[in-house]
Amino acid sequence: MSDGGSQYSYHSSKEEMDELDTLCWYHLALSLTCFLEWDKNSSQEGPNYLALSVRAKDSVKHFHVKREGDGYSFGFNVFPSLQNFIEHFANQPLLGSDSGTLMVLRCPYPRRVEEPSIYESVRVHTAMQTGRTEKDLVPNAPSLGTKEGYLVKQGAVVKSWKTRWFTLNRNELKYFKDKMFDEPIRTLNLTSCSAVQFDYSQERVNCFCLVFPERTFYLCAKTGVEADEWIKILRWKLSQIQKGR
Repeated sequence: MSDGGSQYSYHSSKEEMDELDTLCWYHLALSLTCFLEWDKNSSQEGPNYLALSVRAKDSVKHFHVKREGDGYSFGFNVFPSLQNFIEHFANQPLLGSDSGTLMVLRCPYPRRVEEPSIYESVRVHTAMQTGRTEKDLVPNAPSLGTKEGYLVKQGAVVKSWKTRWFTLNRNELKYFKDKMFDEPIRTLNLTSCSAVQFDYSQERVNCFCLVFPERTFYLCAKTGVEADEWIKILRWKLSQIQKGR
């Protein structure tokens, strides 16, 4: 969904395929983050939950949608049918998140869309073991846990503050000059990071720091909630690294 350019889509189980497939913005499979899909990673919430992902100006936000019989529960409203639910989106609802960010859901992500080519050519390909079967494929890989958004970063030599676009994927925290740039200014390997914590030494609010052997990086978020979100997921990353995952 879009906050001026946010997008959304559906992904469902086979039972709801026919109903949802009538939507021009329904995506059976799309690797981009800004769409509405079944939230398979939220098993504690139950199988009837979906995730509405909204690409806002500075980050991507995720909201729960619950399917209740033939209807849908979203925010403070319950919609008796898919048609009522879609008409709600057609009227461009305003959402407010825990961080205080207000988003107007303007346009859905179109079904026919070209994704950027992010595939690499296979240069090495060989089996490391023999004699194993499909029974040996156990789906117990940990969640990758990704996040992206704008943060203000303090320079290393000149202690000025500049806004940078940050992406967190696997064990790498990258920052770019801006969101539209393909090449990062720098990639931080979190396996070398010893701590992530709130910082109150700077003359700014909502700051936190990442401690590396060669340098401590000082970053500031727009709000305290945003800073807390970054700290939580970064600390989770460090805990996974320490467990050898």
